[in-house]
Amino acid sequence: MTLAPGLVALAMALPFAAAAQAEAATITVTGEASTAAAPDMATLSIGVTKVGETAAAALADNTAQMQAVIDRLKAAGIEPRDIQTTGLSINPNWPGYDSSVSGGPTIAGYTATNIVTVQVRALDGLGAVIDAAVSDGGNTLNGLTFGLADPRPALDAARKEAVADAKAKADLLAGAAGLGLGPIVSLTEGGGYGAPVPMFKADSAAAAVPVEQGAISYTASVTVVYEVAQ
Repeated sequence: MTLAPGLVALAMALPFAAAAQAEAATITVTGEASTAAAPDMATLSIGVTKVGETAAAALADNTAQMQAVIDRLKAAGIEPRDIQTTGLSINPNWPGYDSSVSGGPTIAGYTATNIVTVQVRALDGLGAVIDAAVSDGGNTLNGLTFGLADPRPALDAARKEAVADAKAKADLLAGAAGLGLGPIVSLTEGGGYGAPVPMFKADSAAAAVPVEQGAISYTASVTVVYEVAQ
């Protein structure tokens, strides 16, 4: 028996169509999880702001006071590698414009600002470090955040829980649809991240500044594609 060319082509295409249909039998789920960890370090942004009649005067005054702050930080146990200059600026001060004054606005002095970022690895002495910096002239505090020196263990724990969450969702959905859950076709990680919350409370100068460390939440997400069986 000889098949017509069209029937031969159809017969050859049927297995491929069946395979394509089988490959399309999948279920896609997203798993998410969060873990909390106690911080073991803090990042402090502190510096000095000074005003002078000239740019040179403002900078000179700022430099002397900032050096005193840095020396005090080192004396408080902060290592040089944990102190980094992250902001240095000199800006003219412009008074409010008065249209009745001829010649337009004039410069009324200059403001010099120097900011350092400090890594504090001994949290039990954090309040004392802040006090030390302020007592020796630090008058600009831009923020305080807590973190982990190595966040990988906390993030890895969240990743494992996210995969387990995806598996539980896939089992539930497949069972509700009367399907069997097969092997994983693909697994893609989403954007895992940590969320340290800045916390700072001021108190009287007579005692060390109280700080609340709280906990850091690390979140992970995964998208998993499973095969399903009818």
